[in-house]
Amino acid sequence: MIDIQRPTHINNKPLPRGKRSLISTAEATWPKVSIFVSLLVLMPIAALVWSASNPEENVWGHLVNSVLPIYIINSVILMVGVGVGVIVVGTGTAWLIAMCKFPGHKLFSWMLILPLAMPAYVIAYVYTDILEYSGPLQSSLRTFFGWKSSQDYWFPEIRSHTGAIILLSLVLYPYVYALARAAFLEQSASMLEVGRTLGRNALQNFVSISLPLARPAIVIGTTLALMETLSDFGTVDYFAVRTLTSGIFDVWFGMENRGGAAQIALVLLSFVVLLVWLESSSRRQQRVHNTWKKTASIKVHLNGWHSYAAIIFCLFPVFFGFILPTVFLVAYVLHNVELLWLGNYLEYALNSIILASAAAIICMVMGIFLGYSSRLSNNWIVKIAVRMSTFGYALPGAALAIGLLIAFGGINSLCNQTWQFLFNTSPGFFLGGGLVALLFAYTIRFLAIGVGSAESGLGKVTPNMDMASRTLGHGPASTLCKIHIPLLKSSLITGCVLIFVDTMKELSATLILRPFNFETLATFVYQYASDELLQECAPAALTIVLAGLVPVILLNMVIDARR
Repeated sequence: MIDIQRPTHINNKPLPRGKRSLISTAEATWPKVSIFVSLLVLMPIAALVWSASNPEENVWGHLVNSVLPIYIINSVILMVGVGVGVIVVGTGTAWLIAMCKFPGHKLFSWMLILPLAMPAYVIAYVYTDILEYSGPLQSSLRTFFGWKSSQDYWFPEIRSHTGAIILLSLVLYPYVYALARAAFLEQSASMLEVGRTLGRNALQNFVSISLPLARPAIVIGTTLALMETLSDFGTVDYFAVRTLTSGIFDVWFGMENRGGAAQIALVLLSFVVLLVWLESSSRRQQRVHNTWKKTASIKVHLNGWHSYAAIIFCLFPVFFGFILPTVFLVAYVLHNVELLWLGNYLEYALNSIILASAAAIICMVMGIFLGYSSRLSNNWIVKIAVRMSTFGYALPGAALAIGLLIAFGGINSLCNQTWQFLFNTSPGFFLGGGLVALLFAYTIRFLAIGVGSAESGLGKVTPNMDMASRTLGHGPASTLCKIHIPLLKSSLITGCVLIFVDTMKELSATLILRPFNFETLATFVYQYASDELLQECAPAALTIVLAGLVPVILLNMVIDARR
């Protein structure tokens, strides 16, 4: 009987001994490399733990008695506020689009995802420019009412906890909206019809049937939004809201204390771990199974004031989360169109494109390798290693950057000491911030997207194709290159686009690890907007927003395909 898992003969002729040896060697090599990659991903976390436990100057007591409680309280306030905001807006709009019919609902179905393309720090800069004392809104109010100074009227302060919560909610609610909408669309209309026959109206059906079934999706979306809130730096720094992420920058650059920054980073990581645990625990404890056969849902037709209320509720987040800030950015660009070729815009855009393209290629190559390793091996160690390689996506950019700098500093010190011991000279090795470190950080941060895209595509390829290829004498690498990769084109392209755009928007890690006098579009926007020069950096900000539209369109296509 032919062993199709480990072929040794074809048409009753044994494979050459050398070829069998090469195939066996390849099969043994892939799992080892997968484990090595997972260890690289865990290296920044290990470095943080080591540096926090063995600081050169221990300032933990000072941090606990002074600024750490403020960082924690502000972070918790933001998380609670943003959590409530994204749940209300995301779940409400998702249910209206999936279950109701009103004028413009098809248009809103894809427009509601658009704010996901707007980085939080960009929308913060735009609204501060609009709403500050010298901005167009307050200037118009003073002219219209004849007010002379700020003492003549009251206007809400945009740079505050409330302002940060509102703006972060406006750009992060699509996480909940996209997942909740998909969950609502997958629900069977038969269950809702049974609810109606029992005398329940649409709202009661939503509370008792639709919401429990969609709860896992809502919890996942909320967790993603809260993780983005924790890792945000541009918005909270601009609004002077001192969170754990901004605390890392304060201690690292202000106090120049590596151990203290690592200790705050570990506190930040503990919040991330807590969020992931709560999300997993919530789904286990409140697991709901849909055993009904899916049938086309019958949407509720909204008329009169109900339809107007639905339109306003859906229009509000789209208008204030995407349309209005985009209009102002376009106006700024048209007013300073010469900056597109006279300033440094082209140089910074090229830097961003090169870095994002390199990160996308590296992540996808490693993602294919890890995904295929998991497919080849049934070893639980390999399975765990592949899962561990995706942990970097949960790491806030600032914590990841600090961990890498500490790890590279340790490697640099070890190499210098070894060289000094062997040759009695100092080589001056230096591993620290730079393009290599920056690409390393991007790879760890976004490798999960590459692995997920590869595994998603490989899951659609029948194992029979692997068996047939290996029966013909092809090893794992040959099978992957000649069979799987041509079949994975759509998944790989989607993964590359997502990694490219996320890299374009990444700010905190880039600020810490970038080489001296090196700027990307994100760091350029941050620095100029922080100096109240938003109009000068508007072309760069608009470029980041337009690049973010690509994955938004892809996401909407995926949701529509699940109908």
